[in-house]
Amino acid sequence: MKLFITGIGTEIGKTVCSAVLVQHFKTEYWKPIQSGDLDYTDSHKIEAWTDHTICYPETYRLQRAASPHQSAREENITINLNDFQLPKTGNPLIVEGAGGLMVPLSDSTFMIDLIEELNLPAALVVRNYLGCINHSLLSIIALQQREIPLEYLILNGDFPEDTERVICSFIEKETKIIKIPEVKSTDKESIQHAAKQLTITKIG
Repeated sequence: MKLFITGIGTEIGKTVCSAVLVQHFKTEYWKPIQSGDLDYTDSHKIEAWTDHTICYPETYRLQRAASPHQSAREENITINLNDFQLPKTGNPLIVEGAGGLMVPLSDSTFMIDLIEELNLPAALVVRNYLGCINHSLLSIIALQQREIPLEYLILNGDFPEDTERVICSFIEKETKIIKIPEVKSTDKESIQHAAKQLTITKIG
């Protein structure tokens, strides 16, 4: 299994969900772009929260905690899609993006272009908030337009029944639904508990 974790926006728990999936599926981990927080990166978090996970080095490590295109410009760096190479491994791999699908990497390329370049199926992290239905459906449609397979829809935390129903009605029957319980504290014990409690289902 090789999978690209993306989300419907920022601060919706992609790294927490990535950690839960790494632990559950016993995968390796790669964050292609780290923008900011270089002293405690998402790779550091995965290492701290999971059991003996191999984390591959980032292709780009940017100082500023901002959109990658802005961070790169401030350091006179141009992010080039040709620079990204999947780690050479025969083991399962979780790849975590930055932000959502249309986060710019440059003035002309976006996170969705990186998913396409790496030729990976996507897993879309959704969290419940006012506006999440709109953001979820736009993200699902964007993936469909690019013909990027949506392997998993990840429901992070608790959802009202009506919200969950509408979002799930837009996915293809091949897409599996992962439900991750609310992770109230980001530590190894909580991540491992969530990894044991997650459920995987399909529509119908």
